[in-house]
Amino acid sequence: MWLNSVSSCFPNLKPYNCYCSATPPPPPTAVKALTAMTTQESEVGIFCYISPLPGFRGILKQRYSDFMVNEVDMEGNVVHLTNLEAPPEVVKENGAKTEDAASKDYSAEIEKFRCLASGEDVERLEAFIREVNSGSEDGVMPIVLSPDYDKVHRTAVHNFFKENLKFLVTDAVDGPDASSKCIRVRLNSGGQNGRGRNSKKRKERGDKPFDSRGVDDWSEHVGKFLRFHLFKENKDTQEALGVIGKMLGIQPRAFGFAGTKDKRAVTCQRVTVFKQFASRLAALNDRLIGIKVGDFCYVKEGLSLGQLLGNRFTITLRGVVADSEDIIQASANALGKQGFVNYFGLQRFGSGSIPTHLIGASLLRGEWKSTVSMMLEPREGERDVITEARKYYKESNDIDGTLRKLPRYLVAERAVLQCLKKCPGNYSQALKAVPRTLRMMYVHSYQSYLWNHAASMRVQKYGTDRVVVGDLVYCKGHETEKVTGIVSSECVDENVNDENCDDTFDPNHLDDISETNVPEARVSLVKAVTAEDINNGTYTIDDIVLPLPGSRVIFPENDIAAVFHDLAKKDGISLTESVHNVKEFSITNVTGSYRRVFQKPVDFEWDILKYIDGNIPLVETDFEKIAKTKPVNVNKEYPTGVSGDGSLHDRIKQSECSVNDVQLPKKDNEVESEGEKLPHVESLGGPIPQGTQIALKLSFTLPASCYATMAIRELLKTSTSVAFHKTLN
Repeated sequence: MWLNSVSSCFPNLKPYNCYCSATPPPPPTAVKALTAMTTQESEVGIFCYISPLPGFRGILKQRYSDFMVNEVDMEGNVVHLTNLEAPPEVVKENGAKTEDAASKDYSAEIEKFRCLASGEDVERLEAFIREVNSGSEDGVMPIVLSPDYDKVHRTAVHNFFKENLKFLVTDAVDGPDASSKCIRVRLNSGGQNGRGRNSKKRKERGDKPFDSRGVDDWSEHVGKFLRFHLFKENKDTQEALGVIGKMLGIQPRAFGFAGTKDKRAVTCQRVTVFKQFASRLAALNDRLIGIKVGDFCYVKEGLSLGQLLGNRFTITLRGVVADSEDIIQASANALGKQGFVNYFGLQRFGSGSIPTHLIGASLLRGEWKSTVSMMLEPREGERDVITEARKYYKESNDIDGTLRKLPRYLVAERAVLQCLKKCPGNYSQALKAVPRTLRMMYVHSYQSYLWNHAASMRVQKYGTDRVVVGDLVYCKGHETEKVTGIVSSECVDENVNDENCDDTFDPNHLDDISETNVPEARVSLVKAVTAEDINNGTYTIDDIVLPLPGSRVIFPENDIAAVFHDLAKKDGISLTESVHNVKEFSITNVTGSYRRVFQKPVDFEWDILKYIDGNIPLVETDFEKIAKTKPVNVNKEYPTGVSGDGSLHDRIKQSECSVNDVQLPKKDNEVESEGEKLPHVESLGGPIPQGTQIALKLSFTLPASCYATMAIRELLKTSTSVAFHKTLN
């Protein structure tokens, strides 16, 4: 079945006996209808398995606590929520009040501006300041002044705002014609509420992504960042921090974190915030729903995207149905020993009916109008409010009306429409208006699409148990052969997340992965395997990598290289030259990187459980443990030593509240805060009583950029799409 879909888009892929499960029956019509709305695995090159064992049925994410993710920091500590109490404050708030600039009269500044600007621009500025002072800052949109052809005059206007209205910042945007520019005026991102209070443009802040506001009276002997552990359920990271930021009265960019965590899960990760008291955050716990913060301490540096080793997963597959218990046990053991094909999961390509890699291909071809059309077109599977907005725009072409209907979190679509409103027909400029994080995500998605197909061909043609001549590997020791250096070898994308951008890609697309940029670039050497390497047994299957196409990568020196070029050529794309002059949308301007083809889970553990009530959790969360015990003060630094060769396996260390230490309570034990009883769960053995169901609990750690859903796919031999597993529920 999958072979036909492959052949239609890539005829060079030859038939191969990829292992597929014969256990699950063909999906019914209802399943087909649901899955038709979303991207299918075969469409993005996901075909093969490592294990020849048959699959079995299991429900993924029936409850949020069935999918638990705990971040692994750079020192190898698994991050857990263990304490909700704030430590004794080492900095004191002086209680001084800063003058509320909203009450200030700006008449004098407006009069000065009249000497520089037209009456129309003066009126725009007055209305803008009135809107800001009305207290509705969150919804205040920037204003754009009249076209200006004189660079000297534009400089004078910029300087006026710097000297007189420091709570505003300015920049230049393209005007209606090639020779003009317009000055855009907006609120200072570092000081919306505190005009003149630590207000600095980004350049003056050293290009830091955090909000430069904070407590004024701060001791020089204390770290300026409060670090805490963010525990959340059914919330994506940005949503949770947005809620906390609103309660604190600070912007989302005040927070720093290493990676985005899945929404449909229970997760815990480290977060930093600039100059905020732990007591303020701890006081929010009683008001927060689905969110808790704790384990506070002050540190000198804030977190940046990519500052993590990986994630620790505790996944419970419910409703397990297999031909025999032996199949479940054998499949779990095989996953631990052999691993899985390290595909980019479906989350990489979006959850809508228009996959992100198709938009990426359109960008690489330079088809600006077509790209914009795909971004704004109505699509299946979205919320009604979004569908209504898209249909309204298609039928009316009314940008203002569409913007009123379109939710604010659809950042890319709103940015495109706002630019088209100012510059009708300028589709290239409209795409550049999308925050870099988002627009580059489309290009990276296409790279991942090529990589998946190449990985499938590598498995099909050469198997999963040997290295062959021409395979690419990370170098060992000090080889003298020609090698190629590449930046950020494991964390695939150099710019997947842009720290300087307020907005991020739809977190639901990221799911169980932290695709992040590594702040301190690591250089890894890559080479093609030779016959001598094969004879010496220098490399194993675990060393094999494949490139994500870019200007600084090499391709395998065997048949797999053709997969990249042939598939790109069918899409009208060259991997060696660009058909347009927009560098950021050119594959030749993307650095590229490498990714391991096969991945084994680290510290892998599994257990078969039996239960009766499917609505009761089978694994305790961090918060449930705290609710049953007296909180302890853990305001201290975790150990930072690295043992062994510094590999991920050696560096993963369970912190004080370990996943491996979880002890399920007895039947009568009660979670006091929730009023629920955890079931009496036992390892499976002997006959199963009537009405009892089986669950498979898995605990393992994966490096950043690896998808846990691909490990689950190896077990079940079924689709990992959300739509498919919803039908099982």
